[in-house]
Order: sequence, then C-alpha cells, then structure tokens
Amino acid sequence: MADKTPELDAIVIGAGMGGIYALHKLRNELGLTVRAFDRAGGIGGTWWWNRYPGAKSDSEGLVYRFSFDKETIAEPIGNNRYIDQADMQAYLESIVDKFGLREHIQLDTSIDSMVFDEAEGIWTVTTGGGETHTAHFVVTALGPLSAEYYPDIKGRDTFRGRLVHTATWPADLTIDGKRVGVIGTGSTGTQFICAASKTAAHLTVFQRTAQYVVPNGNAPFTEDEKADYRANHQKIWDEVWTSYVGAGFMESHVPAMSISAEERRRVFEAAWAKGNAFRFMLETFSDIALDPDANAAAADFIRSKIKEIVRDPETARKLMPSGYYARRPVSNEDYYETFNRDNVSLVSLKENPIREITPDGVLTEDGVEHELDVLVFATGFDAFDGTYRQMDIRGRGGVTIQEHWKDGSGSYLGISCHRFPNMFMIFGPCTVFSNLPPGIETQVDWITGLIKTALDDGKRYIEATESAEKTWTATCDQIAQHSLFSKVDSFINGGNIPGKKKRLQFYVAGLATYRKKLEEAADAGYDGFVLGDPSRAEDQQPA
Repeated sequence: MADKTPELDAIVIGAGMGGIYALHKLRNELGLTVRAFDRAGGIGGTWWWNRYPGAKSDSEGLVYRFSFDKETIAEPIGNNRYIDQADMQAYLESIVDKFGLREHIQLDTSIDSMVFDEAEGIWTVTTGGGETHTAHFVVTALGPLSAEYYPDIKGRDTFRGRLVHTATWPADLTIDGKRVGVIGTGSTGTQFICAASKTAAHLTVFQRTAQYVVPNGNAPFTEDEKADYRANHQKIWDEVWTSYVGAGFMESHVPAMSISAEERRRVFEAAWAKGNAFRFMLETFSDIALDPDANAAAADFIRSKIKEIVRDPETARKLMPSGYYARRPVSNEDYYETFNRDNVSLVSLKENPIREITPDGVLTEDGVEHELDVLVFATGFDAFDGTYRQMDIRGRGGVTIQEHWKDGSGSYLGISCHRFPNMFMIFGPCTVFSNLPPGIETQVDWITGLIKTALDDGKRYIEATESAEKTWTATCDQIAQHSLFSKVDSFINGGNIPGKKKRLQFYVAGLATYRKKLEEAADAGYDGFVLGDPSRAEDQQPA
C-alpha cells in the first residue's frame, strides 16, 4: 500500500466560533498543519451572516465568549448585558488576529464535497470553485443554525421589493422609513421586530405561532457591575462548567409546585424583572421543562403579563400563546410593548393565512393585500443536520451522510458518526444542550485531546463504533422523552421542517453531565472509538 501524504494534517470547515477555536487548538497547541474554509466573506460565522437589525446574543455577554483567552476574559465585550452583532464580530476578528489565525483561513470558499479514502485514511475536500485539498482529519464547524429555511409560499419570486432571510441579511439593506413585513416570531424574529419597529414607517408582523417571550433585561453595564465581574469572573466561569446550561447562573433545585401560588408569583416576578429567557425557565424552578403543572404555571404567568402590557384586547388575544412553554426560550427588549406602537400591526396566520406573495406585498386569506417595500423571512433553520445534508459527504465504503441518516440523524457524543472516520462535528446532531461558547470549547478540547492521543500513539485513524453511535443516540432519545421540549414542534426536534423525522437534537442531561460523560470516555481510552492505522483491516471495521 502506498504511503500517501496529504496536503494538510487537518481541515476545518467554518470560521465562526467553533471553527476559530478548532483552528487555534489544532495549529497553536497540537502544532498541526491546518486550513479553515468558510463560504462567508468575513470572520464570524453566524455573527457575519446575521446582520439584521437587532441581532445580538441572547445568552448574557459575560459568558457568551471564549474562556481560553485569559488576558481578556475579565473585560466585558461591548457596553451592554448582551453583545450586539457588530461587537461580537469585532471580538471574533480580534481573537483571530491575536492568535495568528487569519492567514490560515480561506474565505469566500464553499465546500461542495468531502470523500474519505479508507485505504489511505485521507479526506479529499472539494470547494465550490473546484479546488481540492487533502487532510487526515476534518473538523466540521458548520453551525447548528446555518441552513436557512423558507416555507413554501406561493409567489415568493414575484415580489418587486427586497425579499430577504434574516440569516443572510445584505450589508446594503436598510429599512428606515420603509414598509416592512416579517414572517416569523422566534428568537430572531422577535429581535428584528423590536428593532425594526423603531425605524420602519410601518411594520406588519405575520405571526405563525404565538410565542412565550420574557424580557431580557438588556441595559448598559454600570461601573459597579464591571468591577464585580472583574473581581468574580473566575467564580462565574467555575459555575458555567458545573451548571446545566452553562449560561452564567446556577439552576434551581426547587420544584414549582412545592411552594404556594403566591410565592411562585413572587419568584416569577423577580425573574421577569431581572430578564433572560434561560434564567426564567431554569433559574426560577427545577421542573418547568419537565413537569406539565410547573410548565403551566410559568405559561400562565407570561400570559398574564401579555394582558397587562398589550393595550388592544384583540392584539393581546392574538399574541396569547397556547400549549407547552417548551420551545427554545425567547427573550427580548419590550417585545409585547412593541405592539402598542401605532406603526406596528399583527396578522395571525393561524386565523388568516397567507394566500400568496404578490409583486406589491402579501395577500392574506381575508382579501387584504399588505403593501410592502421589504419582506423579511425570520423563518428559522433546518437545524443541526440540514447543512450536512446539503453537502456530498462520503465516508467509508462510499456511504453518504444522507444514507447514514436516512432514518433520522444521530451521532456519538454529538461529535462523530460511525463509517465517517476522522470527521469530527462541532454541535452535530445529539449534541449537548447548552450555551454555545462553553459547549463549543468543551467539544473542541475533547476532539483535540482525542486526535493528540491517537497521533502520540502513532495512529491516524479514528472511528466511532456502530454500537457507540446507536447507544448515544438512543440515550438522547430516552432522556428527551422526559422533557417537554420533545412535545412541541420546533427546530429543536426538527418539527419546523415539513416531512423531517422528529428527534430532539440535544443531549438534555446538561453541560456538567455531558462533560463528565466525555471525561469518562477519555479516561477509558476513548471508549466508543477505534483508533488505529488504516492499513490494519481489523481497525477499519468497528463492530
């Protein structure tokens, strides 16, 4: 067998937070030859593409960042509790420059295919421009929310104004003084609505599903708050690693029904005043996402706030959510207050669906044509596996990722798939449910530890076993059945995409538990993986 030498030790696909950190770890710590590719025209991944008005983190900025850069970790990014898009992108640019990564990133380069040569243990990666690059290892940092979704609405291509998706917001588009329509009211949609209402001549919100939205408490940092963070940032980060979701607070251990209704109301009021959706769901009580009665108590409280805030009874009725409070938690500045503005109108698509998009706007079933200059789709993503399914990825034996996931996507540890050796996903299917930056650091640290162990032992072939992938995926499914997240259609379980097999795409046992599982696997010699030279046939055929 020929000993073929690849061009690179590793290829990283993506230059967002996951790709940046993987590039840093592989190059600067392991000393490998690595190149990262990204289809965007700049650094930042999500934070480069999502430039819509109002875009910001919805985890608190003090923990929505890298923890590995000890020189800057004590200083907040930007001036507010949440990091806006421009500040976040600037921060990531600064990280790239500080750690000497820019020259190793190739932008404006999409990846069309990845094919594994099992005889040589090498991936061949082909770009959209026809370039080919080879490497032993590929780390896919595609982003869990990067394959934007457009619902099938008649006439979309006839609109004469600007029609855009929030996930690919054009740099030249402004909405000031324009008639704007937006379809969608999830995390992105609510951010856009709050911002757009302040500058658009008129904003028409086409609501598909009424959302449970809590305030985020966004405000400029005071000097006292900055000083407190500088003094206590290590304690905050210690709690991140030992908490459930890694969002800068310790979750409650108190069941909602264990106290009186009056005391529950007091707890909810305090959380509403403080702000943040994850705090409201997880810091108040231990079982809002688990127990129907606890969930109903939280939902009733939010509905009561809608009645208090929204002045028009009919608008308040349309905004009133029903069912479980079990989609991705949503928070924003003055969301419900926005519907008290004279330049904002609400169309409930459950009651009055869109008939078609016309050259001049949106025609609803009641016969009204809503004339628009700009139509915005804040309609979400084919999350986690959607971007992978758009690519031609072929593993051992020529199996495609689409064939491998024909019965629904899964993985081992949210990181690797059987029959796709030396390919490691950051936030792939069945990944940890957490604030993204600490989750990313957790996975990348573990992946690079695995690669180092193999290389130190003279091995350059790493594959998850079939049993490990099946067991992990089944474990995620089993845990999910205890969570109300599995009961509501959303991107979390693929229920937002027509025809997609529903599966909760998270390991919802928590970040601390997930980190323990990774540690246990590593301590057991990276249990669930076969490590060996590709010339060893027995190592190429995991059970």
